[in-house]
Amino acid sequence: MKIVLAYSGGLDTSIILKMMQEKMNAEVITVTVDVGQKDDFEKIEEKALKLGALKHYTIDAKAEFVEKYIFKAIKANALYEGSYPLATALARPLIAEKIIEVAKKENADAVAHGCTGKGNDQVRFDLAIKALYPEIKIIAPVRELNLTRDWEMEYAKKNGIPVKDKIYSIDENLWGRSVEGGILEDPFEEPPEEVFEWTLSPEKTPEKPEYLTIDFVNGVPIGLDGKKMNPVELVETLNFIAGKHGVGRIDHIEDRAVGIKSREVYEAPAAITLIKAHKDLEKLILTKWVLEFKEIVDSKWAWLIYNGLWFEPLREALDAFIDEVETNITGSVKVKFYKGSISIVGRSSENALYDTKLATYEKFSTFDQRLAVGFIELFGLQSVLAYSTKHKINSLYTPSTPVKAKKVVS
Repeated sequence: MKIVLAYSGGLDTSIILKMMQEKMNAEVITVTVDVGQKDDFEKIEEKALKLGALKHYTIDAKAEFVEKYIFKAIKANALYEGSYPLATALARPLIAEKIIEVAKKENADAVAHGCTGKGNDQVRFDLAIKALYPEIKIIAPVRELNLTRDWEMEYAKKNGIPVKDKIYSIDENLWGRSVEGGILEDPFEEPPEEVFEWTLSPEKTPEKPEYLTIDFVNGVPIGLDGKKMNPVELVETLNFIAGKHGVGRIDHIEDRAVGIKSREVYEAPAAITLIKAHKDLEKLILTKWVLEFKEIVDSKWAWLIYNGLWFEPLREALDAFIDEVETNITGSVKVKFYKGSISIVGRSSENALYDTKLATYEKFSTFDQRLAVGFIELFGLQSVLAYSTKHKINSLYTPSTPVKAKKVVS
């Protein structure tokens, strides 16, 4: 039996690699997909081959991850439950796609992953694999055998599998870093500084604020401070700049796909920065009706991706709406980083609906204030009538009489 294993080099996938050879007499091909995690991919390959992998693939998918997944998330202002930028969730369908490509190439009988039965990733991987390659068998030993971390550590020691006894479970890619386990499982305890790597605490950030302008075209960031950058470089640069100012720390209670509530700690400096800037630019350009409806669409889009439904037709339909809306979202947003916070302090666009001549209180205003009287009468007509009827204040609604304004001679 030939199996393609999604391999990270960590505890779960390392013992799975050994177990499938031992228990199933399988030939195992390992695949590691680079989506921006700070791993030593040469050491991961070396470890896989040393543990008996028939062959190992390392696939660089960073550019594809940004252009085909992260950019869609930015346009959708994607924050699951208003907090989580979907870093891990966005990467799973892409990783599954690469695993399937290898499985087809190698004519494999099955694909395997190290997901537990408690997490969201099992849903994301399984549904993506079923959509892309329905006939392939899926093997998930941790879930199927109900394995625990203690048992895995003991198995690793008995079989000479080198693993680190980590307190925290960590997953990272270009769009964010998640940390679970240890003291973080107590939702009342503040996350210790040791869990953070990408962001500084506000106490250690620079004493002076830093300003940065983000340039967008059709809803997608294309450069910083007027300088065009390739997508991967742009995200990496923002992770560094925002992170050194303590921006991007997230600590919230999250509803998992499997029904469990979990305490989640994330670092996502670039994600928080770009989504906040993008959303502000939309407010400058879109009508209030589009903004109102898009909030519903954005929320549903994030829900679909979090719950592993990347290949759901509704996601593609929502993308069509979002892409149409985003054709106008071109402009620049000026952000200010300071002591763990990010503020939007400026924005500009040739497509802006903001008009100074309408908004100003100065004498060059082109807005006729007398128009407001009729608007107020019609806008609140039913509300006033309902209140009057309920409280029996007045049986008849009497509209106010417009006051004729005298012409002001300047």
